[in-house]
Amino acid sequence: MNETRGYAVFFFPQALEVLGDAIRPYLLDGPVGPHLLCREIDTGGAFTEMTLEGRDADGRVVSLELMVPGSMVRMIVSAHGEGSFGFGSRLRGAAPAAPAGATPADAAASAPAAPDSPTTPTASRRDEPEG
Repeated sequence: MNETRGYAVFFFPQALEVLGDAIRPYLLDGPVGPHLLCREIDTGGAFTEMTLEGRDADGRVVSLELMVPGSMVRMIVSAHGEGSFGFGSRLRGAAPAAPAGATPADAAASAPAAPDSPTTPTASRRDEPEG
């Protein structure tokens, strides 16, 4: 199994608006939008639990845990230590590989933004037996 280096967590715009000043100190901004860089994530309950690393005023490493309702999370991108990461069409060729020391933020910066709302099939699109 490949070693996970972390996760980039993206939120819906409405979630960022609701969370407001409480989430801003933890957000990183990149070409694909604001996100959190997390060491660990637990999506097993109603809340998405995220563990972040930070530094206190003395420069010591501290571990922070943030919990937000799972419905606020738009996308989670994980970065592995396997040398290549990204999204790309297999028809047009493979996506360029990230450098070996790339961080999840670097990987997230190369990923396209998720659509504003997920699409789900409607009843008229489903293949249903005639009868």
